[in-house]
Amino acid sequence: MIYEFQGYIPVVHESSFVHPLAAVTGNVIIGKNCYIGPGAAIRGDWGQIILEDGVNVQENCTIHMFPGKSITLKESAHVGHGAIIHGANLGRNCLIGMNSVIMDDAEIGDESIVGAMAFVKAETKIPPRSLVVGNPAKVVKQVSDELIEWKTKGTKLYQQLPKDCHETLKEVEPLREVPKNRIVQENTYATLRDFMKK
Repeated sequence: MIYEFQGYIPVVHESSFVHPLAAVTGNVIIGKNCYIGPGAAIRGDWGQIILEDGVNVQENCTIHMFPGKSITLKESAHVGHGAIIHGANLGRNCLIGMNSVIMDDAEIGDESIVGAMAFVKAETKIPPRSLVVGNPAKVVKQVSDELIEWKTKGTKLYQQLPKDCHETLKEVEPLREVPKNRIVQENTYATLRDFMKK
């Protein structure tokens, strides 16, 4: 759902997809080919939130900030399921792992990867191309070209998803049994574990 707040109406590019079970409120600007998953809450009630082109905010994520702050998720930023971004800025083509928490005035550098369940403290500055893990989070190494290539390929799947949702997603009644000719979906993307084995 899209909500006006104190005269601010979210701006969503027509190529992007906001799931009907997501909530986008107030001073929010969403660029091209962005995906906002069900259960996501993007609250621009106290400041501006900008999602540049190709950003995805997956299921049950929260994006918010303290009053008077504005934040930007730069082009192709990838926010995994259940993550919280509170008053932080995300660099271009970064990945925020599932259930991570990125706190106020933190800066995640371009092409950095924050591991699942990491806690990035307020005002932390993560340099570009850093692999970050832990609670509190710390940089453990630099991200390789191969790892960025893997991440970018995964983000491209999410950049295709808005178009697929516009074309095929619809509310339906469930089937009561599995059809005999049900098609098995293709394996088009390696898990990180499979990628690391190469």
